[in-house]
Amino acid sequence: MRQEEIYRFLQHFFEATGCTITDKSNAHLTVQLTAEVDKQIMNRPFYWHWLEKTGGQANPMKITLITNEKQAPADIEGEFIHFGSPRLFQIFKTVKRNGRFIRLYQKVHSNGLQIPLEPWLGVNVTISYQSDLKKDKLLSCGLHLINGELKEGFQDELEDFLLTTQISDYCYTISPLIKPESGFKRLEYYIEQVARDEPLDWAEAALKRWNDDLSLLNQFYEEIEEKPQEYEIEKKALQTLYEPKIEIKIENGGLFYLQKKQLS
Repeated sequence: MRQEEIYRFLQHFFEATGCTITDKSNAHLTVQLTAEVDKQIMNRPFYWHWLEKTGGQANPMKITLITNEKQAPADIEGEFIHFGSPRLFQIFKTVKRNGRFIRLYQKVHSNGLQIPLEPWLGVNVTISYQSDLKKDKLLSCGLHLINGELKEGFQDELEDFLLTTQISDYCYTISPLIKPESGFKRLEYYIEQVARDEPLDWAEAALKRWNDDLSLLNQFYEEIEEKPQEYEIEKKALQTLYEPKIEIKIENGGLFYLQKKQLS
């Protein structure tokens, strides 16, 4: 995950959770947290426990996160955040816990005009090709819930939008013609097809390694007429290790209401 991707992720996270970005450059964000986000990412359980007991006034923290130390303004002090840093890991956990399925609206400056927003169903999945080795493929798909258009790379396209949890003034949503449940089935079928279309060289290589090791195992026990239990255990262990399998895991998803003809 590159630093510019981390920056965009953080910006979207804070905007989607209702936090206020009070200052920013292309290398840092200064954010006034909401009480809820403070509880989830700042590791202050004793403070919030004390506040609940005493009924005091909540004072969520304001934080500065720096994603590029060389490009950040010289007078900015804050926490450098990168892939693997504890703070980013905490935010990832928060997104997984609270954001498996979200509803977001494109922020629109309507100038007093009525602006329709069209519904898209988006999901991000990990397709894992597993044997003794593992290969992961990330897939992001979006389905237009009115005309049925299906688009890959949906998450990348969303990076260009400012998305919020509240619909903008003078905007309204168009009711989907395709129900989200039916739309999800369409996406599920498409994702399964993508998984099946992957070249099988990885599985064929795993089967060869399996057969090679099984041959060695059989050579070791070839002079034993009645194979002991250990043979069956080792044989089963080889199957568990090498047998090719595909797993699909839904990471997150949501309903996204966007202006018409905004996606490329």
